[in-house]
Amino acid sequence: MTSATTMSPELSYPEWQREYQAALLELDHAKLGERVEAAETAIYKRLQAMSHGSDAQAERQAIEDALANLRTLKRDRLGFPDWEK
Repeated sequence: MTSATTMSPELSYPEWQREYQAALLELDHAKLGERVEAAETAIYKRLQAMSHGSDAQAERQAIEDALANLRTLKRDRLGFPDWEK
C-alpha cells in the first residue's frame, strides 16, 4: 500500500502549493471558501518573502497562474463577482 505523499507529484513550490492544491481539490462547498482563503494567504506570504531579493521568474509565473485559477473558483463555485468584466 502506498501513501498519499508517494502518489502525489513532488511540489515545485511547497510553501504555497499545498494550500493551493487543497483549494482546487475541495469538493465541499462549505469548506471551499476557507481553502481558497488559505491558499491566497500562503501565496501572498510567499510573494512578500520573494520581494526581499528573490529573482524567481518561474515561481512568479506559477503564482500568477494559481491566483487566476483561484479567482475562477471564487467566481464559478462561490458566486463572487467577475471583476474582469
